[in-house]
Amino acid sequence: MKKNLQQTIEIPEGVEVSLDEGSVTVKGKQGEINRSFDLGKLNFEKKDNKIIIGNKKSTKREKKMMNTIAQHIRNMIKGVQEKFEYKLKVCFSHFPMTVKQEGKKIIVQNFLGEKVPREMTLPKGAEVKIDKAEITVTSVDKELAGQTAANFEILTKIGGRDKRVFQDGIYIINKAGREM
Repeated sequence: MKKNLQQTIEIPEGVEVSLDEGSVTVKGKQGEINRSFDLGKLNFEKKDNKIIIGNKKSTKREKKMMNTIAQHIRNMIKGVQEKFEYKLKVCFSHFPMTVKQEGKKIIVQNFLGEKVPREMTLPKGAEVKIDKAEITVTSVDKELAGQTAANFEILTKIGGRDKRVFQDGIYIINKAGREM
């Protein structure tokens, strides 16, 4: 059954949003994010301080797309107001490992006694602060901050050993304000 469905997103003060055929640019005090969406049959409109996404004859598919795009835009607006922050904890019991940052590279030394250090390159737009056993990842883009935090976990992934005994690694303890 086809319905007339719309999503309205409020634009707060201090945030500028510009729409251009599926491309959304959001500017705020913390930075700027640009993202392109495949709209399909959906319509984008900006009236006053609102963004209206909708379609006159929406099916389930358009409804799903509309809700997803609306939430992405809300996350973009929230990110330019205050950055998304992920916290990670460095855990070790067998060998004391060190984590350090050299420019855009993250280096983990002495992980499980390995002689060769493990390295990771930071993506553009993510900021990392390392404080002994705690790592903080911040970014205006929620997906970028989450992926960077996940890359830290992947960097110290253990294979071929019992995970109940070898619990060394870097683990996410706080996801954008939620405790894990």
